[in-house]
Amino acid sequence: MAVAVEIRERVAQRLAAVEAEEHVRILLAVESGSRAWGFPSADSDYDVRLIYVHPKPWYLSIDLDGRRDVIERPCIDLIDLSGWDIRKALGLFARSNPPLLEWLDSPIVYADRMGFAGRLRRMLADYFSPVGAVYHYLQMARGNFRSYLQGDRVRVKKYFYVLRPFLAARWVEQDRGPVPMLFSTLLDTVRGQVALGEAIAALLAEKLSGAELDEGHRVPVLHEFFVAELGRLESVAGSQPKVRGESEPLNQLFREYVDRAWSEAPDAEPGAAADGGGMSALWNS
Repeated sequence: MAVAVEIRERVAQRLAAVEAEEHVRILLAVESGSRAWGFPSADSDYDVRLIYVHPKPWYLSIDLDGRRDVIERPCIDLIDLSGWDIRKALGLFARSNPPLLEWLDSPIVYADRMGFAGRLRRMLADYFSPVGAVYHYLQMARGNFRSYLQGDRVRVKKYFYVLRPFLAARWVEQDRGPVPMLFSTLLDTVRGQVALGEAIAALLAEKLSGAELDEGHRVPVLHEFFVAELGRLESVAGSQPKVRGESEPLNQLFREYVDRAWSEAPDAEPGAAADGGGMSALWNS
């Protein structure tokens, strides 16, 4: 998934600023949202999501539980940036948090330091919980369906906010493992449903063209699919396997990266000149 060099330059500058202002080291920064899903509009934001680590003394504090473990920055020049402290992220990983697991599969990576993301990917089998994932995506699909698609005329682009979580829930139900980021991969879950596939393809083509997806009439085949899936998935969600991984491997990973992040210098400092690969090359070590 290509991102213009100019955008990567700006993202790298924003990441460097976060490190300097917050006194943290970024371990992972990826794209989330429509650009990572594979169907951005021309004016879609760049949803940059990151995992970072503070120096060790920050964690050895009596007020640790009251400290803010999230970094958020206002959206500037279409770059929306936010992320989680490593302690928070690993706690969410232990609970098979679906958005975090999707970050690990993002096709657009801005920073991947010291093999952190790879370590988490290798541990996925021990922590991925299908029942939690199905309930998460079912709740998202249900809420968006009720909020956006109940009138005779609807915001057409809102179909994707309902369709993707339904396909994600089907992916897990079909025992395919953690949900992939790419929408095109999720479409495999409805392979063979011709009318549904044609309706999705038409909407997708319109969105990728950069056209405004304003109000329009309901798409009957999609509406019928959503109603049917709501009832069906609600009846099968609880039968999915429940997984609860051990905490100690993540405790060890946490301690290791708190030490490594501040004892191992990155290959290059953010903001330095890069050859060939642009600024993004500075962030991959």
